[in-house]
Amino acid sequence: MSRISCDAKITFFERFEADILSGAKTITLRDESESHFRVGDRLSVSTFETGRYFCDIQVVRVEAVAFEALNSRHAEQENMSLEQLKAVITEIYGEIETLYLIEYRLL
Repeated sequence: MSRISCDAKITFFERFEADILSGAKTITLRDESESHFRVGDRLSVSTFETGRYFCDIQVVRVEAVAFEALNSRHAEQENMSLEQLKAVITEIYGEIETLYLIEYRLL
């Protein structure tokens, strides 16, 4: 049985909703404040901007990754180029050394 996260919620920017729902985006990279998710957590997904619910996901992997270690595979899992991925992360988090990769599957 899957365990339920304490939070049981995660948000994404609206611009990523279609990619998540189509299965094109299968990971998210977060800062330490969202590193508490664990394999098996079932999360309710809402938009960051309005809090509108749009799906549920299950966490399948969580690991720390250095910003400088991001590669084309990470970008592919985010459904963007590596340059776009690094730009988005910098836009959201500014200068950051360690990210937390959360891989998930759509429920």
